[in-house]
Amino acid sequence: MRRAIPFHALPDAHGACVQAIPHYGCGMNTPAAEADIDTDLVNRLVRTQCPDLMGPLTAVANGWDNVIYRLGTDLSVRLPRRRAAVDLIVNEQRWLPVLAGYVQVALPVPVRAGVPGEGYPWPWTVAPWFDGHTAADVSPSGRAGIAVPLADFMTGLHRPAPPDAPRNPVRGVPLATRDEVVRERLQTIPRSAELLPLWQRLIDLPLWQGPPLWLHGDPHPGNLLLDGDRLVAVLDFGDLTSGDPATDLAAAWLVFDENAREVFRSRVHADEVTWERARGWALVMGTALAVHSADNPTMAAIGEHVLDQILLP
Repeated sequence: MRRAIPFHALPDAHGACVQAIPHYGCGMNTPAAEADIDTDLVNRLVRTQCPDLMGPLTAVANGWDNVIYRLGTDLSVRLPRRRAAVDLIVNEQRWLPVLAGYVQVALPVPVRAGVPGEGYPWPWTVAPWFDGHTAADVSPSGRAGIAVPLADFMTGLHRPAPPDAPRNPVRGVPLATRDEVVRERLQTIPRSAELLPLWQRLIDLPLWQGPPLWLHGDPHPGNLLLDGDRLVAVLDFGDLTSGDPATDLAAAWLVFDENAREVFRSRVHADEVTWERARGWALVMGTALAVHSADNPTMAAIGEHVLDQILLP
């Protein structure tokens, strides 16, 4: 099955919201678009700015932040549908060509960076169209084969970032800065009696003492593209930032079961404190998925998986 670069799925960073099973929190609907985007507009943008890339257009996603079209057979067009997503597109255009040189897996490096025009007010991107299915479409036990390549991706990515790296107030930061929102979520989760003491222990851990490292920022299974059991691309760098690598290492609980998690851990060589902070970040992301509800049962299942996994010894 072919997949375009998926839109952002976790609610913590940019307001994207997913369905939770069971239904713990109040529902949230996709925000209204702040720009009118249709096939005719996208066709005119491509024709005037990238005429050599002209091809059939097919709408494939109308998400929280972006509208995505398939362009021809090998490309996609990604356009922000609201102002809050514009900086994310700009960050990807600026930094993905740099980060692609650090890792051995494909990234959605822009083919062209579009500019406002034809009545559309914001930057937009032409990017590759990848073949495959996301890890979210596979059971946790079926993801074991990507434990080593995902660890290698993070090891390659996690290097000191420059001072002008994108800032993200909810990723790469000290866990304690997420305390209030996590406690609010835990009030609506039946297993809070188990999770709250764990959270308190995790936010009291020592802070990351190293330099700010490059981070993907949103390492859930929906952003990992597979071909069979092979990791072929890492998608959606809208949360791209720098800081504590524990944020990304939360993938150990987001993506894997207990056995594959140990393989992943042995490959990333995280010290004990960083590993425990990563558990804390998994709790941050897992509660976000568990509490907010909309229309994405796949992401909801990930949230339930995370909360189960972080309570294991």
